[in-house]
This record gives sequence, structure tokens and C-alpha cells, in this order.
Amino acid sequence: MRTFPPYRSQVVAEIPVTTRAEREQALAAAGYNAFNLPANKVSIDLLTDSGTGAVSTAQEAAAAAADRSYAGSDSFYRFRDALRELTGYPHLLPVHQGRAAERVLFSSVLESGRISVSNTHFDTTRANVELLGAEAIDLPCAEFGDLDSLEPFKGNIDLDALERLLTGPEGPRVGQVLLTITNNGGGGQPVSMANLAAAAKLARTHGVPVFLDAARFAENAWLVIQREPGYADKTPREVAREAFGLVDGCVASLKKDGISPMGAFIGLTDPELAQTCETNLIATEGFRTYGGLAAHDLDRVAKGLQEVVDPHYLAARAGEAARLAKQANEAGVDIVQPPGIHALYLNAGRLLPHLSASRFPGHSLACELYLAGGIRCVELGSLYLGTLDEQNELITPAPFELVRMALPRRVYSQGHYDYVAEILGDIAKNPERVPGYRIVEAPKILRHFNLRMAPVH
Repeated sequence: MRTFPPYRSQVVAEIPVTTRAEREQALAAAGYNAFNLPANKVSIDLLTDSGTGAVSTAQEAAAAAADRSYAGSDSFYRFRDALRELTGYPHLLPVHQGRAAERVLFSSVLESGRISVSNTHFDTTRANVELLGAEAIDLPCAEFGDLDSLEPFKGNIDLDALERLLTGPEGPRVGQVLLTITNNGGGGQPVSMANLAAAAKLARTHGVPVFLDAARFAENAWLVIQREPGYADKTPREVAREAFGLVDGCVASLKKDGISPMGAFIGLTDPELAQTCETNLIATEGFRTYGGLAAHDLDRVAKGLQEVVDPHYLAARAGEAARLAKQANEAGVDIVQPPGIHALYLNAGRLLPHLSASRFPGHSLACELYLAGGIRCVELGSLYLGTLDEQNELITPAPFELVRMALPRRVYSQGHYDYVAEILGDIAKNPERVPGYRIVEAPKILRHFNLRMAPVH
């Protein structure tokens, strides 16, 4: 049979339909920052795939039967058993979301002056490292530098650079190696099993623990099956289990491949580290059998972890992303190649060459997508990664000016994505009309969440 989504709609939500004038007013009131927009002014919301997926009837049925006991609830044991079967980790702690899991784990392995190394730290990940006084160093593989290349695993860490760091004078400062699968900050590109195994072996040789940021473990497993020799006959669950087994533990937001509105976990092999994390968890998040999660979320996640490794679901989701990528290219908008699954990354710098990096072309394209079609997405360029001076003027631009369009799980139909492609095509017909933007005000950390901008015509 041809690939199709292995689910159907039973409950639907109304989508806001707005005029251009209404969107212009809303964006101005939001300080030209999509994070400040009220959701009832957004028609197609591609800001994030975190906690925005549609839950299944099986998940809702499980949630209705949740056990709200404070300690040792049946819901926790269902959550734990689902994760133990998937990961093999003996020590599993529920946490309310991924950034809380990062905070608990990182504060147990890092301290001021230490280094966290990653293929790419994402925004809150980097913030959790830096708030401890530690340093976050990204070592993406060289292949990612060519956005048009069809290299299959551009999310890999640079093994040579990692070895130089570990064997060099800064080596003793390295407190952890964190591999994000898929590499969200690196264009949604997957990490190969060979790269993961080599990085883990190298780090362990130097006594450095290796962890996964496994928020999109199932999508990474699916791309491994499609692209890496020797894995074509494996199931997504088998590949994921192998990945978890190569490292010392993980943090994972379950708002992504757990297909849940809320939830995360910490998985570990080391009992002493697990005890340290558990103490921190109880003091700051909640008891070890709920970790800040409601019982119904524990049960939704337990079911979601079963549904997400269904190969029919993953094939349909990957096909959805690939079709939209093809439509974007045909509309005249280049993306980071090859397309991943959870998001498409538009090459705004190439589409808007009339805008310098100091006018933030990625942010400009994101604003235009909203103004033209009510589509909300987010910039991953110099606004997010660039270095600013005290007057919020750009000093060092990002290597690329991208826009991430994240695709929520089981939410939008092909008709919605056809609409997105049509809006992209309209912008690409006359890109020079898109204005640049300047920063009006911005905080020092996580500035893209709270800054305010103004157009520069």
C-alpha cells in the first residue's frame, strides 16, 4: 500500500482566520516577536513541535484512568516500564519538561569553569550550561557547512575536533559530551550510529560521561534506517534501543517524540549520579515517581512512546516533511538539505540577499510569513546566534540565516501545508519588498524569547 497517515481525525479545533490588517496590528503590538503573538492571531503555527502534537484516543483513554497517588502510582510504573523497555536504563526519573531535566542533570555533572561539548547546544540547553558558570562548545561536523549538500548525517559531531579538545590543554575541563538526536540547532539533521558510537568511545577514553538529548529519538532512528548501511532491516525501536545503549544516559523532552503536551525524563546507568539527580529532583521538581508531572501526563507519555515508533507513522511523517520541502524548493525557496523530519529550515540569507546580517534576514522572513499568511515560525540566524554589542548592534553574524518551520505531530493536513507552500511562493516572487529589522530592546540571555524589534524600510 502507498504511505498514508495511519490515523484519522475525531476531534478538531478551529483555526483563526485573520486579515492582513489584523496581522499587521498584532505583530506590531508583539514588538515584531512571534513569541509575543497571541495564539488566536495565528493561523498555521509552526513555531515549535514541542507539546503541540495531537494526542490519540488511546492516550486520552489512558489519561482518564490515571492514578493520582502522590507516591508510587500505577501511572508512574506504566511510565517507567515503557521507558525501561525502550531505553534499557535502570534509573529513570520523570521531569515536567526537557529544560528541567537538563537543569537537574547538568547541575550534577557540571560546575563553574567546566565545559559541555555538543554537536549543537539548543537555546535552553546552552542557557542551562551557562547559568552554572560552565562553557558550552559546539563541534558540528564540517559537512553541515554546506547547506545544499545531500550528505546523510550532517547532524554528526566533529570527531577530530572532539579528540583535539579532549587531548588538548582544555581537556581536563570537559565535564560532559551531549549529543542531540536529531540535531535541532543543526538544521534538524540526524546523527549516525557510527558517529554516536565513535564519540562515546572517545569521550570514555578520557573519563568524560556521554549523554543524549533524545527528544527526537524516533525520528533519528527512522533516518538511520533510511540512510545508514546495515540498518535497513531494523525497526525504529531496535535502532533507538541501540542508541540509548551506546551512552551513559540521556535527557529527553517527551513533548516531541513522546507525543505528549507535557513531560520529560532523565535516564541513567550510574547509580550514584542517579541518586544525586533524584535528590535534586525531589527538592525542586517533585517526588521521584511524578517529578512535577500530573498522573494523566505520565500515562499519555507511556502510550505515546509506543505510538511514536510505529514505522507507518514515521514513514508518513517523513513523507509529509519531504513533500513540503519539495514544494518549498519549487516555489523558489531553498532549505537545508537533505530535509529532516521535525522541521524544515529555510535559507533566508539566500532568499533575501538585499538584507545584510545586521538586518536579520531570518527574522525578516519569519515576520513576512506571518504578515502574508498568518504562519508563525522562528528565526535561527544572527538574531539567535549572533554576537551583539551594548547597543544591540550585530558584531559577529551567525554562519547562516535560517528560519525553522517546525511541523507539529498529527496536527495539519496536506491542505494546510499546500497553503504554506503557496505563501512561500508568493514571497519568493518579490523578495526585495521584505524589510529588515533592528533590535529595540533585548535581554542578555535567551534574547529571542523576549526581545522587541522594529522594521527598517
